[in-house]
Amino acid sequence: MKIAEMLESMVEDTPPMRFEAYDGSSFGPAEATYTLRLKSERGLRYLATAPGDLGLGRAYVAGDLDVEGAHPGDPYEAFKALGSWRLRRPPALELAAMIKAMGWRNLLPPPPPVQETLPRWRRTAEGLRHSRRRDAEAIQHHYDVSNEFYEMVLGPSMAYTCAVFPKSGASLEEAQEEKFDLVARKLGLSRGMRLLDVGCGWGGMSLHAAKHYGVQAVGVTLSKEQASWGAEAVRRAGLSDRITILHSDYRDSPGESYDAISSIGLLEHVGVHNYPDYFGYLRDKLRPGGRLLNHCITRPTNNSSHKAGPFIDRYVFPDGELTGSGTIITAAQDAGLEVRHTENLREHYALTLAHWCANLRGNWDACVAEVGEATARVWGLYMAGSRLGFEHNEIQLHQVLAVKPGQTGDATFPLRPTWGS
Repeated sequence: MKIAEMLESMVEDTPPMRFEAYDGSSFGPAEATYTLRLKSERGLRYLATAPGDLGLGRAYVAGDLDVEGAHPGDPYEAFKALGSWRLRRPPALELAAMIKAMGWRNLLPPPPPVQETLPRWRRTAEGLRHSRRRDAEAIQHHYDVSNEFYEMVLGPSMAYTCAVFPKSGASLEEAQEEKFDLVARKLGLSRGMRLLDVGCGWGGMSLHAAKHYGVQAVGVTLSKEQASWGAEAVRRAGLSDRITILHSDYRDSPGESYDAISSIGLLEHVGVHNYPDYFGYLRDKLRPGGRLLNHCITRPTNNSSHKAGPFIDRYVFPDGELTGSGTIITAAQDAGLEVRHTENLREHYALTLAHWCANLRGNWDACVAEVGEATARVWGLYMAGSRLGFEHNEIQLHQVLAVKPGQTGDATFPLRPTWGS
C-alpha cells in the first residue's frame, strides 16, 4: 500500500490541498494552491511515531515535510487550509494493515531536530517545573536565540507581545507604541513615579514610560541577551539616569513601595500553581494605591489543561502554561489586590502575528543566515499557527488592571476610567 493511498483512505471529504510522497504516490486536486509534500522516509517516521502537531512539527522543521505554494516564513494561508482537512481514525484491522504496509522500521522514531528541547518529564536536571533554575533554562531556550534575529522579526520596537492597533491600517510600530502607552495610561503614570517592569524583555515599556511620562523605571528579565540589548538601548536613548535594566529573576526585583508595576508577557512563564506567590510578591512591591497591569495570553475557559501542546512545549515555550482570565483575576483578588478593569485584545494579537510573519518572510534569507533554516521554520510555524488560534478564539490576550488598596480601602482610583479606548 502506497503512502498516499493510506492517507486518502482516512480522508472524510475532498482534501483542501494536494498530497505527494517520496514513494511516487499522490492524491488530491492537481490544481490545488498548495501541495503537502512528504520528502523522505524520516519524515514518515516522524509522522508515524508522534501523531498530531509534534510529528508534523518535527517533519516540517527538519525539512522532510514541505508545503509547496507557501512561504516558510508566513505559511498562514496554507495552515488555514490544512486546518480544514478532516481525517477519520481507521478501525483496528485497517490500522494494523497500514502498519504492516509501512513496515516496522517506520515505527522506530528518528532523533528529533536539534531545535527540540526535552519533554517535561526529562527536564528535571534543571529542577522541578518553575524552579528558578528551570525557569532560567526555559527563558534562555526561547529568548536568547539571537537579538539580530528578533530585530528582523519584531521590528524597531523590539516588542515581543501583543500590540494594540489604534485604527485599521496602523503600522506595527504605531500599534506597539499604542500598547505601551495604553499600559502607561492604565497605570496612571506621571513624572517622578517609580515603575517596576517585570519580564521587561528588551526594555520597551521602561523606555516608553521614562521617555514620555518621566518615571524612574527598573526593568527585570531572565534573558541575558534581552538585558544586554535593553541596557544598550537605554544608553543610546540617554536615559541611564532614569532606567535600570537587570538580568534577574522577577522574584529578586530590588526596591519596594513602587507606584506601578507592569507585567507584560511574563505570567505565561510563571506556572498556574505559582499565581498566589506571584501576585503576593508583586502586591508587596506596591505602595498603597499603587497599580499593577498584567498583560498575558489566556485561554477562553478556566477549566482546560494549563499545559501547552507538545510542539509549543518542545520548540517554543518550554514549561509555558495558560489559563483563563477568571483564574488570573481570582488569584489577584485572593492576594489582596482589587481588580478594577479587564480587557480582551485577542484580535489585536492576530494582527500582531500577521506583521511578525510578514517581517520574517521579508527578511527570510537574512534570518536563515543568522539562526539556520530549521529555527526560522519553527518561528514561521508557531507564529502562523498562533495567529489562527487567536482568530478562532482558541487563545486570547487579557490585560488585567489591579490596585493595592490602603488599609481603609482607599484605592485612589478615578470614578471612571481615564485612559480612553
